[in-house]
Amino acid sequence: MTELTVTANKSNSNNLLRRDVRFLGNILGEVLVHQGGNELLDIVEKIRETSKSLRSVFLPELYEDFKQIIKTLEPDIRHQVIRAFAIYFQLVNIAEQNHRIRRKRDYERSAGETVQPGSIESAVQDLKDRRFTYEEVQEIIESLSLELVMTAHPTEAMRRAILDIHKRISEDVMLLDNPTLTFREREQLREKLLNEVITLWQTDELRAGKPTVLDEVRNGMYYFHETLFHVLPEVYQELERCLNKYYPGHNWHVPTYLRFGSWIGGDRDGNPSVTAEITWETLRLQRKLAIREYQRILNEYMQYLSFSTSIVDVSGELLKSIADDREHVEITRRTIWHNEKEPYRIKLVYMMEKISNVLDDSKKGTPQAYGTPLDFIEDLKIIDRSLRFHYADYVADTYIQKLIRQVELFGFHTAALDIRQHSQEHENAMKEILAQINVTPDYSKLSEEEKISLLAQLLSEPRPITSNYHQYSASTKECLDVFRTVYKAQQEYGKHCITSYLISMAEGASDIMEVMVFAKEVGLFRQNADGTVHCTLQAVPLFETIEDLHAAPAIMKRLFKLPIYRESIKARNDLQEIMLGYSDSNKDGGAVTANYELRVALKELTAVANEAGIKLKFFHGRGGALGRGGMPLNRSILAQPASTIGGGIKITEQGEVISSRYSLKGIAYRSLEQATSALITAAINKRAPQEDDEREAYWDNIVKEMSEVSRKKYQDLIFRDPDFLTFFKESTPLPEVGELNIGSRPSKRKNSDRFEDLRAIPWVFSWTQSRFLLPAWYAAGTGLQSFYQNKEENLKIMQEMYEKFSFFTSLIDSLQMAIAKADMVIAHEYANMSKNEEARQRIFKLIEEEFKLTSDLILKITGQKEILDNVPVIQESIRLRNPYVDPLSYLQVQLLSELRGLREKDEDDAELLREVLLTINGIAAGLRNTG
Repeated sequence: MTELTVTANKSNSNNLLRRDVRFLGNILGEVLVHQGGNELLDIVEKIRETSKSLRSVFLPELYEDFKQIIKTLEPDIRHQVIRAFAIYFQLVNIAEQNHRIRRKRDYERSAGETVQPGSIESAVQDLKDRRFTYEEVQEIIESLSLELVMTAHPTEAMRRAILDIHKRISEDVMLLDNPTLTFREREQLREKLLNEVITLWQTDELRAGKPTVLDEVRNGMYYFHETLFHVLPEVYQELERCLNKYYPGHNWHVPTYLRFGSWIGGDRDGNPSVTAEITWETLRLQRKLAIREYQRILNEYMQYLSFSTSIVDVSGELLKSIADDREHVEITRRTIWHNEKEPYRIKLVYMMEKISNVLDDSKKGTPQAYGTPLDFIEDLKIIDRSLRFHYADYVADTYIQKLIRQVELFGFHTAALDIRQHSQEHENAMKEILAQINVTPDYSKLSEEEKISLLAQLLSEPRPITSNYHQYSASTKECLDVFRTVYKAQQEYGKHCITSYLISMAEGASDIMEVMVFAKEVGLFRQNADGTVHCTLQAVPLFETIEDLHAAPAIMKRLFKLPIYRESIKARNDLQEIMLGYSDSNKDGGAVTANYELRVALKELTAVANEAGIKLKFFHGRGGALGRGGMPLNRSILAQPASTIGGGIKITEQGEVISSRYSLKGIAYRSLEQATSALITAAINKRAPQEDDEREAYWDNIVKEMSEVSRKKYQDLIFRDPDFLTFFKESTPLPEVGELNIGSRPSKRKNSDRFEDLRAIPWVFSWTQSRFLLPAWYAAGTGLQSFYQNKEENLKIMQEMYEKFSFFTSLIDSLQMAIAKADMVIAHEYANMSKNEEARQRIFKLIEEEFKLTSDLILKITGQKEILDNVPVIQESIRLRNPYVDPLSYLQVQLLSELRGLREKDEDDAELLREVLLTINGIAAGLRNTG
């Protein structure tokens, strides 16, 4: 565990990365000897060295020796070997994350006036260089909108306890860079890290049971508490600093353009554990988090605002507000500040009382508690103005303005909660309700147009369709309770706490209209006497499959032509949100087709909305994995056609992506800074004159033809080969992934073995574990070959597309990443677990040939000698991680074969299953971006 070269770059900065990995590797080696003796370290090193040799030169006899070493490990040693490799990856990941922060700091320290690419300053400087006026820049800044939505999708395989240890190790490793540390301090730091790694070794990586929904809610809130409350205001501060630098004299206050939302506790699609009560408790927990943060900050500010009226004059406005507080607010939670010459401290005590009372229902609606975040902000502004009155403006800028920004961003609810439910649930409830009031005996049998007509009529009429005197089924009652909870939440927590209701598998305009009728039923929608509409909840269709993407423009056009629905959009500033699913479209048609069809849907939906005078906010349902639309945040923003960004962007942040981006403040800041820079760049691109539209249309047609061929190739195997589903289940750890306890939601939409009912997440996760990564690249080569046809002139066209057509560039580069992480030698070992020899050989041959074709064509198109030559840092990281991932893969195959053999005889082995699950965790840490 001491080979620690992670990158070929010989720069001093990368030497520090090697130092950190070597340092942590040596500590892990000590722990292995301490816990398992020299025998454990020797076997781990032997496996590692053999794996490394195989990666350098593949020798069949060495390969067989390697597999034999794995196969003959005694269970006790085997268990520890798995953990050794898995923990090694955890330590390497920590070192790499720290190095990202170090690189940014080194750049800023050494660059002087040179601006870092991808930074906020680089984007604002670009605006200035392109001669954008102040008015144009202001318009661009006001048009920016990005919401990042955390989901509880189960791809984060790591426990919170492990993440906490990681955080402590990360903080300690960063201290190694401190040049003022004495020899003894370095020794103490090493001892502390040794203790942390021993703790990591002796902490169970696996959850004892599935997390509850509220466990997932608390996990999501951890990132708000640890990083986002602090980092998000800093990103705004940096944008304002850059705007003031390049466009001085305008006292910039950037409007809220970047915020976080959540699905956790609101997403009930296929998860019966998410009830109306759980949603209400989620909102309560989120409020508690926000209030606790404000209490902590105000308490901290007591030490900074010690200004004395013996020396300065404070504003009369501040003194009046203190007098008002004395008259109306009773201090019960802490001691009144008795030094009358320190008015800010007196004011802060009253503010702490009022913010604490927000959580006390008995104080609601009284002067004892803040009624809204705006009331809290007003008090902060009184302090801000008073500080500036006696020229303490630096203090106002540093502390008060930051807190004002935090309240603007997080309010009293921390994050907007989205609700999501499957369209069928709404139809079932509507059918039952309408039958009870004799509107129609079987709503579900009506044609789509009949449904739309009926729903539009019901939406326009003031009379309700439900009654407290009617008895409803449990599912219909729950459906109605969710809408009542949304209404109650908006009354209690403000209208911003829940604004979007997402409809999974939206296949017609009626699916959206059903939600609007239910919204009307509880008071979230109301038509006034003059025909205008009051609407505080938007129905958001989610178009997931290829077929849904094709139907989406016509569905939205039909909706926009309904007067009553059009009025509801008008009530929401003429803005319609639409969600597009990257996971199911990929599962449905493969990577090339999914990417192309999403691009087409974006453009066609935008055209439909433009015609209706409506702005669209697209919600991109990207996962962390390559087979689910995963890519860096800034790239995912720039990957959208510029013309489709007008109404703002929402993007899901899922699973391990959340912890990798938001566990550390430095990483979180860089990610959000790059996202802001990308937003500004996208706005610039949208305003730039569109050149060569004809050429891009020609390229689009080429990709369309590739997509059609690729889709057929993909579906021939996935949907039309009768042996494929069995091959998939037997040659991946799919059945065992369901036992990993990484999410509260079932892995299937229904209790069935149909491919259609398998969720995209375990589909992608399982293929990644088995090193096929099939969903991220399969059938791409056939699609590319259909145009290339071994003709040099066609290759030149594709090379030009790669150079100048951003969509095609992004597609090829995503394919490169998938091909680089896949490994057909190891995948073959997984394939050998499939029992039907004829089907196994036939299917694996198809996959292997497609892999080679895709790899060869990528190299031809890019002009590279090797895959990922364009990003050598990632190429080298993958190359040097592989010798450590490989042993875990072979161990997993061995363990799966043993476990399944036992289960076929109706026997089981809990320890064997545990080892399988440990390999899943280890491979996930080694490959990253797994789900």
